[in-house]
Amino acid sequence: MALVCSISGEVPEHPVISPVSKHIFEKRLIEKFISENGTDPITGDSLSESELIELKTTPLTKPRPPSATSIPAILKALQDEWDAVMLHSFTLRQQLQAARQELSHALYQHDAACRVIARLTKEATAAREALATLKPQAGASVTSGQVSHVSGATKIDDTDIVEPAEVGMSDEVLQKLQDKATELTSERRKKGKKAPEDLTPADDLRSFKQIATHPGLHSASVPGILALDLQDQDTSKAITGGMDKTAVVFNKENEQVVATLRGHTKKVTSVIYHPREEIAITASADNTVRVWSIPNSSCAYVIKAHDAAVTGLSLHATGDYVLTCSSDQYWAFSDIQTGKILCKNISDPNASHGLTCAQLHPDGLIFGTGTTDSVVKIWDLKERENVANFPGHSGPITSIAFSENGYYLATSADDSVVKLWDLRKLKNFKTITLDESDEIKSLCFDKSGNYLAVAGSNIQLYVVKQWELLKKLTDHTGLVTSVKFGKSASFIASASLDRNIKYFAR
Repeated sequence: MALVCSISGEVPEHPVISPVSKHIFEKRLIEKFISENGTDPITGDSLSESELIELKTTPLTKPRPPSATSIPAILKALQDEWDAVMLHSFTLRQQLQAARQELSHALYQHDAACRVIARLTKEATAAREALATLKPQAGASVTSGQVSHVSGATKIDDTDIVEPAEVGMSDEVLQKLQDKATELTSERRKKGKKAPEDLTPADDLRSFKQIATHPGLHSASVPGILALDLQDQDTSKAITGGMDKTAVVFNKENEQVVATLRGHTKKVTSVIYHPREEIAITASADNTVRVWSIPNSSCAYVIKAHDAAVTGLSLHATGDYVLTCSSDQYWAFSDIQTGKILCKNISDPNASHGLTCAQLHPDGLIFGTGTTDSVVKIWDLKERENVANFPGHSGPITSIAFSENGYYLATSADDSVVKLWDLRKLKNFKTITLDESDEIKSLCFDKSGNYLAVAGSNIQLYVVKQWELLKKLTDHTGLVTSVKFGKSASFIASASLDRNIKYFAR
């Protein structure tokens, strides 16, 4: 009888036992049989559904596959579990150490702030007392002195906080800018149009692949690297800015962190590694720009030129001045040697668009800014005038880059398009259209001006003039936020929201 488990050889899914024949049946089948015949299928005696006794059985346990039952397989499974536990433990230790350092820094800042507040309160009290006891004429003099002292650059833990007051571009500064531009133009003419002899050939760029990756430079609790820069004199050193409010100086040769720069209170949006000195410049969404001494991991100046997040940062060719822009619609030009703001200008008093990026021309006398309303603006630095506008994109401008010869300008926006502009004719002569799903966050020409890197959803390398795609690199798992060429285009470095710095070479 197929209804009986002993005959069928199978364990029923819902077994019941008949009190008449003492046999086990499938509940569904025996109930159907009883409803049709009213008897036990084995003995033929009278039987009702209410007399059936339901059995409780243990669930089936599926055996391990034969490949997992051998001693080597069991040992491998145990080893894998042990490795996973150890890796998790190591990650927790790293996060704990980072949290301890952040807490220590916060406590140190709090203590410093309390000391400064106490000192300023004491000075203010002394000023009021002097004002109350001296004659009106003397009181006015004392008051003026106190105000000048309080509103000037205040020393806080070896950091000069510079208030946003313009000091103006003196004739000496303007002459310095002009002399540097003349010098660079002369050097460029001597080089001619030939590519440098040590420049990496285009065929080698086609063979680029990932040669190194460095994770874990920034906090895992707030993942993501937003900015990257290499030192010109020693491209083994890089600086990164992250979502975790810190900047990190890293040496790829010995894979060591040279310095961790803490002080910003919001994410670091842009970074610069000074080409000739151990100085770093960082911009942040906390509205400030900081100038750092890398060997001491200390901040020399905090420049507060803006009232909103600083979105762009560019170092002048002299190495003494920095251009900044912000979502508050202003751009500013500051002296990094003194921390003073030389000039500050609004992009357009008749519009309410923020600035998204800024880049100085290689000669340093003009610069470009990108706006949230899809327009790239070209400015004369000395005259502080908007001399040209480049419309055509749709969406906020994400990046701009000048070529080394100063003739070309590359721009990108949230429209998956790269536009090339001829600055001599002030027109768009080439448009590179990427896939609609591709985002573009960073553009970079190499120092010779022969190659262009486009980074975002991936990294694409193009040869200038032919604008041919040489290589597409898709190794990052997150959005690529910055890309830089190494010396003679022998390698490229990139940073991403996946918290990794990656190096690519042949």
